[in-house]
Order: sequence, then structure tokens, then C-alpha cells
Amino acid sequence: MAFKSMIVLVALLVATSQAEAQILGIPGLSGLLGIININGTIFCSTNGNIIPNVATPTPPFSNALVQVTCGGNVIASAITNGLGGFNIVLNPLQFLLTSILSSCNVVVASPLSSCNSSLPSTGFLQAPLLLFGNTVRGLLSVVTLIPSLFQLINV
Repeated sequence: MAFKSMIVLVALLVATSQAEAQILGIPGLSGLLGIININGTIFCSTNGNIIPNVATPTPPFSNALVQVTCGGNVIASAITNGLGGFNIVLNPLQFLLTSILSSCNVVVASPLSSCNSSLPSTGFLQAPLLLFGNTVRGLLSVVTLIPSLFQLINV
């Protein structure tokens, strides 16, 4: 009987810690290791996306400075690769997922004119973050966020 009580107690503790992790927005606590992965692709356009139905394909925005900002503060950054792709990893013990989703943005700090001289040299692209998915592989939990639609913010 004591053994059954011990099993029930352990099951309750595990369930409680997982529920707390979800409430606190810390997906990594449901496993032993966790990360928040923010990734996407930036294209050389006034909205950072591919322009459909044009004769010339929209080129990627390579070597662009991409930042994650929360409340105006830069918390992480990366440079896009040759295909315009970026990847930023955050530690879920330092940043609550709910806070990131509600108050953080992806900002392309490089001027658009650096990838195409006919685009504006002032302003920047900005997009809120969206939850794309959660992957658990053994002890690792990866929450993937992506930028929503970018907007050109004029300054």
C-alpha cells in the first residue's frame, strides 16, 4: 500500500510541475532541457515577404541585422544568411513565453535600401511573434516562434 501511495505522489508531483510550467510559459520545464527558437526568412521588400506575381523573383535580404525586442529593449539578435534566413535561440528560464508573445517583436534593423537602393533608407521592418509549434524529443522541448506579417515602421 505504501508503494502505491508513493507512485500516486510522484505522479501528482510530475503533473503539478508540468502544469506550472505551462501556466508560467516555460515549456522547457516539462522536460529537463528546453529552448525557445525564433526563426524565419526575410525578403527584400517593403513588408519583408515575397512579392507574388512579379516578373523578377523577390530576392532574400541577406546580411540583415534581425533583433528580438521587448518593450524597446533588444534581447537577442542575429544576421540573416545568404537565403535571408535567421535563427535566434532564447533560454526559457530567462524569458517567459507568454511575455515574449505579448510584448516582443522581430525587428529588421538594417535599412531596406541596403538590399535594394530603390527601397526606403529610413524606417525598419517589424513583426509580432506567433507560436508555430512545440516539439519534444526525449528530454528536449523546443518551442518554435515565427514572425507574423512585417510592417514598415517609418521613423
